[in-house]
Amino acid sequence: MDNENIKQLINDAIIEKEGKRKLPCAKAFTLVANNAITLKEIAEFCNANNIKISSCQLGCFK
Repeated sequence: MDNENIKQLINDAIIEKEGKRKLPCAKAFTLVANNAITLKEIAEFCNANNIKISSCQLGCFK
């Protein structure tokens, strides 16, 4: 999937609160299940765009 499509999918899924942008882990998994995108692509995009992963299902990100 190209960067523009990844950007649109993630921007539609993020939550903005108190000036911070977050993507709940469950939404990341939903994006993977419903689109031609990988968790690695989501993680790379989030890292590059200062989007934090929240509510990690593994307890890795708090």
